[in-house]
Amino acid sequence: MTGFTQSSFQRAQRIATMGVSEVLEIGAKAARLRQQGHPVIILGAGEPDFTTPEHVKEAAINAIRDDVTKYTHLTGTQALREAIQHKFQRDNQLHYELDEICAATGAKQVIHNAYMASLNDGDEVILPSPYWTSYADIIAIAGGKVVTVPCSQEQGFRLTPDALEAAITPRTKWLMLNSPSNPSGAFYNAEQLNALLDVLRRHPDVWLLTDDIYEHLLYDDHTFVTSAQLAPDLKSRILTVNGVSKAYAMTGWRIGYAAGPRELIKAMATVQSQSTSSPSSISQVAAIAALTGPQTVLGERQALFQKRRDNVVDQLNRCNGIQCLLPEGAFYVFPSCHGTLGRQTPSGETIETDSDFCRYLLEHHYVAVIPGSSFGLDGHFRLSYAASDDELATACERIHKACAQLR
Repeated sequence: MTGFTQSSFQRAQRIATMGVSEVLEIGAKAARLRQQGHPVIILGAGEPDFTTPEHVKEAAINAIRDDVTKYTHLTGTQALREAIQHKFQRDNQLHYELDEICAATGAKQVIHNAYMASLNDGDEVILPSPYWTSYADIIAIAGGKVVTVPCSQEQGFRLTPDALEAAITPRTKWLMLNSPSNPSGAFYNAEQLNALLDVLRRHPDVWLLTDDIYEHLLYDDHTFVTSAQLAPDLKSRILTVNGVSKAYAMTGWRIGYAAGPRELIKAMATVQSQSTSSPSSISQVAAIAALTGPQTVLGERQALFQKRRDNVVDQLNRCNGIQCLLPEGAFYVFPSCHGTLGRQTPSGETIETDSDFCRYLLEHHYVAVIPGSSFGLDGHFRLSYAASDDELATACERIHKACAQLR
C-alpha cells in the first residue's frame, strides 16, 4: 500500500499546555548529577524523611498474612471510614455520617475527584498563590478556570478577605485553601479563617475545598482549626480533605480521604468508580492503624521539624540577597530571592529569574530546590527541610557561598 502517512500523536486539548511538574524535573536532574558523582543535596521532596510507624507496618503485614487482598467498598471499607469519622470527631470536633466520607488513592485523587465531579467548562476556582503545583493542573483538566490571587510575603502568603471578595464572579464555583500551606508553610488561624468565611456567607453559590494534609505539622503552639469546624452553617458546601501521607510518613501507601456533603461524596465516588475503584486494601488497614493507634509520634516529629525549621530560617537569613519568613507549619520554607536577581554568577551569567537562581544552586553548588514560579509566585524558592540535620547544614552553607559569589 502506497501513499499512506501515519499521523503523529496529538495530545488532548485539555493537557496540551501541561508538562511534567517542574518539581519532578528538578528531582530527575539532581538524580542524574548524583549518578555522575556530584554530591547533590536534594531539598525538593514533598515527603517526610521519617519512616512509617512500626505499628502501622505491622498492621499491614498482618493484613497480607490474613489475605486482606480483595477489592473493597468503592470509597473505602466501613472500618476505614469509621476510623476517619473518629479522627474528625477527635481532632476537629466534626461529625460526619459514613456516607459523607470517602477514601481514595491519595489526597490528590480526592481533589481530582471533587473537581471532576463538580466543575463544568469555564467554572472558576479561586486559588491563592503560592499554591501546590498540582492544584492548577487538576482544575484545568476538569475543565475549570484557575483564578489566581497573589499573596505576597508581606501578607504572610495569606489570602485577605478583600482580595477574596474582589476575585469572586458569577462563574466562581470553588475557593481552595491549604493550611498549613505547601509551599509557604503559611497557616490561617481562627480569626483569619472566620474573615474569609464571612465573605463566603455573602456568596451562597461558592463552595470551599480545604486541604488539611499538613494539619499535624504546626509549630509555635498554634492551634489548628478547619473551616467546617468554625462555620457549621457553611458545612453543607465545604469539602475537607486530608490523608495519612505527611503526618504519619506514609506517602507511598497512597491513602487520602475527605468528608463533605453526601451528594458531592456520591458524585466523587462515581468519578472514582471509573478510574481506580477502591484504594489498596492493605493500605487501608495501615491507615486505620495510623488514625486509631498511638498518636505520640505526631508530637515527637513535629518537635524535630520545628527545630529544623528554626535552624534553616536562621541560616538562610544570613545569605546575601535572601529573605526568609518563619513559616507556621508544614516542612517547607519559601524564601524570597529577589535580592539575587540582576546579579552575575562567577561565570558571567545573569540571574534574571528565580528559575535561574535555582539552576545556579543546582549546577554549581549542588543544592536542589524548587523555583517559586512553579508555585505561582515568582521571586521565591521552596526548600524542604524534610532532610537530616547534616544535609540541611551543608546545604545552607552552600547557599550562603553561592550568594556570596554573586556580583
